[in-house]
Formats: sequence, C-alpha cells, structure tokens
Amino acid sequence: QVQLVESGGGLVQAGGSLRLSCVASGKIFSIKHMGWYRQAPGNERELVAQITDGGDTNYADSVKGRFTISRDNAKNTVFLQMNSLKPEETGVYYCKMLIGTTNLYQYWGQGTQVTVSS
Repeated sequence: QVQLVESGGGLVQAGGSLRLSCVASGKIFSIKHMGWYRQAPGNERELVAQITDGGDTNYADSVKGRFTISRDNAKNTVFLQMNSLKPEETGVYYCKMLIGTTNLYQYWGQGTQVTVSS
C-alpha cells in the first residue's frame, strides 16, 4: 500500500512564501513523475508544477518565476517552494506521483490547504 502525505500548507499574507512537502511511503520501486495540483473552491483541479525522474520541470504560466518544484529521490519526497503568493492562489494543493510498484500506478495525496490573504 502506497501513501502520499502532504504538509506545509497554511495561512499567509499576499506576497509571502510557503514550502509544501509530499512524502511517499510503502512498497516503492521507483517514482517517475511528481507533481503539484491546485483546486480552488468551485474550480477544477489544475496543474501547478511537475518534475520528471530526470529532473525536467514544467510550470503553469501563472507561477513561472515564483514557484520552484524539486525532489529528493532518496526520501521519496517532492517539494514546492511558493514565493510572492497571490490571493487567487488560495486552494487545496495536492501532490501526485506516478509510482512503480508491481506496475506503474498514479497516486494522490489527501491535500493541504493554502490560504493567501489580501
């Protein structure tokens, strides 16, 4: 059984910073893609950033230059450093990983709330 657990969310003022973490545990042979998604109230879940096992990254246009995704393969962990946060970036942030166990499966974390006040 693989489990993803996010942490690091909270309340921050506009212009502030937060660092999210997501740790995968369980019987894991490899982790391919890791990513962060955001879901605001009433909206669909959308991609914020993703990183491949080769270190290639991809960001939503709205966060380029302010957010940085990184990973620690030894600890099965993905991070999202968020700077200069904006109120419209309030929402639940979910991590997603493509993990090799007996096969390749997609896993989601339970989400962590980020609230940016104006």
